[in-house]
Amino acid sequence: MPIENPISRALPDVQDTNSVIAFMDMGTNSVRIMIVRINPNHSYTILSRQKEMVRLGANEFNDKILKVDAMERAVNVCRNFETMARSFKAERIIAVGTSATRDAKNRQEFIARLKQEAGIDLRVISGKEEARLIYLGVSSGTNIQGNSLFIDIGGGSTEIIVGNEKEHLFLDSLKLGAIRLTMLYLKNTEGPISPKRYKNLLNFVRNKSIRTLQHLKGFNIQKAFGSSGTIQSLAEVACQVIHNGTMEKKGVLRLKDLKQVIEILCSMPLKKRLTLPGLNPRRADIIIGGAVILDFILSELRIKEICISNRELRDGLLVNYLYRSEHPLMDELSVRQRSVLKLGRRCSFDEQHANNVARLSLSLFDSAYETGLHKQGQIKRELLYYAAQLHDIGTFISYTNHHSNSAHFIRNADLLGFNQDELAIMAATVLFHRKSFPGKKHPALKALEEKDRDIVRTQSVFLRLAESLDRSHGGLVGNARFQVKDPQTVILEITPAGDCQLELWGVLRHREVFKKIFGKNLIMQIKEPVALQSATS
Repeated sequence: MPIENPISRALPDVQDTNSVIAFMDMGTNSVRIMIVRINPNHSYTILSRQKEMVRLGANEFNDKILKVDAMERAVNVCRNFETMARSFKAERIIAVGTSATRDAKNRQEFIARLKQEAGIDLRVISGKEEARLIYLGVSSGTNIQGNSLFIDIGGGSTEIIVGNEKEHLFLDSLKLGAIRLTMLYLKNTEGPISPKRYKNLLNFVRNKSIRTLQHLKGFNIQKAFGSSGTIQSLAEVACQVIHNGTMEKKGVLRLKDLKQVIEILCSMPLKKRLTLPGLNPRRADIIIGGAVILDFILSELRIKEICISNRELRDGLLVNYLYRSEHPLMDELSVRQRSVLKLGRRCSFDEQHANNVARLSLSLFDSAYETGLHKQGQIKRELLYYAAQLHDIGTFISYTNHHSNSAHFIRNADLLGFNQDELAIMAATVLFHRKSFPGKKHPALKALEEKDRDIVRTQSVFLRLAESLDRSHGGLVGNARFQVKDPQTVILEITPAGDCQLELWGVLRHREVFKKIFGKNLIMQIKEPVALQSATS
């Protein structure tokens, strides 16, 4: 069960000082800014994320003219955002304009005002470029397996993407958005929306998106992700109104719940919608215009649920900047590998030691699988690898109890691409890589599901042994594998790459724990020294 290990490759530094960059999205409904400090070691820290609703596209869609009051609101917000960015000492503001700006006949006037009055150089991007950036933003924070559908419902357009973990396969931008539909078909409508009127909206969406949907049906879509404020609001209403604030699957909006939410929204006059739990009152007038788009796409493709992502275009701008300007090799890493590497480097971890321990841990895991000591699969193997990479990051605070500090970082550092159960397994495995071995009543084990407790106890043994096998942080053990000697005894075959007596002494301390978990005696056997070779090749 080999796993590629590009995370161990040293990535070249292309800058020797921190830089602060601001990324701005001029949308049809809102202006968003994200200010980021980019560090020399390829990690970054988000300093601020802000959003202001300006309704730039209000009353635009009939004559394609940005209205004076809308431009004024946008310029004022951008002026404030520019001041904020400079207060963080941002050396550059990367700003893009989307649907409302690109469709406007007077966009050059608006761009000139932004430059003159707010100091913002706005670059208007195409719908497909917007879709590509959304894909980069969402996929860079999500563990994708197989082809996935990405939907972002903006104020003036809806971006639709199919992609996997490595690349996008299909990009499209539909002239369908929450404000656009509201202005064209629901303007000044303060009463309930009748079923007939809603059906007319569905037919309009169908006519505008039929070709795109035909293309989408040709893909084997495994999962769907929604990244816009509209989709987030619909999911929150479903949580608050239908499920009384508790969801069986957090961060997921089911199609049947969406349809129920739409019935509730359509049955209400605008005044009542303003007080609906979970719905931002400033979005109440346009929410149905966005909901109908999502309803049609999911229903037409027979997608039963959509995962909610809080990442979006701004995140895509950041990823695009890193890929093209700063970190040319980072796109070769998976989402999980990138986030683990960034956390480790933020904590100034001993990268070579982390790689050695991760390599040895996988060799122990694989050989233990082959000898029947456990039956854990590829996904759990990956978790051990990442736990081993991060096992010592707690020394960033202090060496004393660094295993506890490391576990705390893993649980709370917002590692991308991992769910909460996976983070809990990794944190517990790291917590138990040193000191006394936990009993079944240990709080960190009791917090896990029963099946996960056995995973942690098994993996923590492998991590303990791997840590001891690089005790001097010198890479003095080339390889280590388990072999069965007899039904009561397992051999740990160690291939040294140098004088590893300290490492051998360290292994002896774990024989009792090994027998406790696997019910077998552990003995060592030393092979002839060979050059260090990767256990993952």
